[in-house]
Amino acid sequence: MHLRMILALAIAVPGVAALAQPQPPLSAPAQDPRRLTLQQALRLAEDAEPTLRRKRAELLAAEGARAEASALLFNNPQASVETTRRQVPQSGLPTERRREWGAGLSQTLEIAGQQGHRRRAAQSVLEAGQAEVADVRRRVLTDTAVQFYRLVYQQRRLRIDEQAVALLDTASSAVQKRKAAGEDTRLDANVAAVEAERARNQAAVTREQLADLQADLAAKLQLPPPAIIVAEEPSERAPLRVSQDELSGAAANAPRLRAVATREEAAAARLKLEQASTYPDVTVGVQVGREGAPDARERLTTFSVSIPLPLFKRNDAGIGQARSELEQARIEHQSAMNEQRSQVYSLWTKLQSLSARVERLRTTVLPALQNNEALSAKSQKAGQISVLDLMVVNRQSLDARRDLLEAELDYQLTRLALEAAIGQPIGGIAP
Repeated sequence: MHLRMILALAIAVPGVAALAQPQPPLSAPAQDPRRLTLQQALRLAEDAEPTLRRKRAELLAAEGARAEASALLFNNPQASVETTRRQVPQSGLPTERRREWGAGLSQTLEIAGQQGHRRRAAQSVLEAGQAEVADVRRRVLTDTAVQFYRLVYQQRRLRIDEQAVALLDTASSAVQKRKAAGEDTRLDANVAAVEAERARNQAAVTREQLADLQADLAAKLQLPPPAIIVAEEPSERAPLRVSQDELSGAAANAPRLRAVATREEAAAARLKLEQASTYPDVTVGVQVGREGAPDARERLTTFSVSIPLPLFKRNDAGIGQARSELEQARIEHQSAMNEQRSQVYSLWTKLQSLSARVERLRTTVLPALQNNEALSAKSQKAGQISVLDLMVVNRQSLDARRDLLEAELDYQLTRLALEAAIGQPIGGIAP
């Protein structure tokens, strides 16, 4: 086989359609690899992520605050018991000893609706915490899916590089034999050897990057070392079809926006609570007791009502702090809404551009390059082009396939970010 034909076969790699088909297992190190689907990786990440577990633990405090605010009354009743030992001097008689007692019960009542404001604030804080947990969970799933897709596409690239190495090694060996037989020049042999070594170096770099991605994903999933992860090829996904109007509505329901919105509601309820605290609480009580001489005991029943006079302390500090928190919550809510809408629009625009770019590479560039490969193979058989010209044509084909892999990866990562922003399921796991 002529050198030009060998190099053409060596540099040509499987097309894009073949990449979407099930691939043979990658060559693995000594440890048995652990094969994971995207759904399995997402479930492992959800169970193992410490940030998500800590965020869920924080809900316990909010649930306790809501339970406390849901009590019948905010203030506990106060019970009192008193006993008196009295000595009464009597003229010409021994001192009389009397034992008297009294028992009472009092309750402080809020009269300005503080209980309702407190309950609304506690409920809003709990809902905000739940929304924050959902937001953290979504970010964990998105980050895991991003790492998984990076691993998938790095595996695809390694397959291309390993196939190129095998073919170019074969080509280089054949050229060396032809050189020894005097059929090819030293330049041809050197060109083949350099191309084989470049392909081997590229495969080594790709393999090192793959190992880093495997280690990062294993660490995120909390898998014990040494864990070698092989990502199963995900099934082809239908295009994401959503209009700009639908994007705006979906973005408003994102967990992050729900969290800041409920934080604002909680701040508004706390402000009303602090304002209501300027009204004095009323304390009502009842007390019973027995007093007097043993032969003339008196039974006493006393009702009391006490109201503090709000002359000096008007809760100005608490109201000012609550107003400040409410204003900050409003600013954060508005800023989050603007940022979310801008991010969603930017991701949607980028996704459309990437979709068009991937389609152009698949339908226009690659077929043209494949046609060029066929034409160049015929031309070299006829002696119309040189080996270097043939290598340029096939190098373009290899680079184009790598460009397609990078464009497809960018498309998948942008789609994941957009799905996370608008509340779509990630990897088949609902938000």
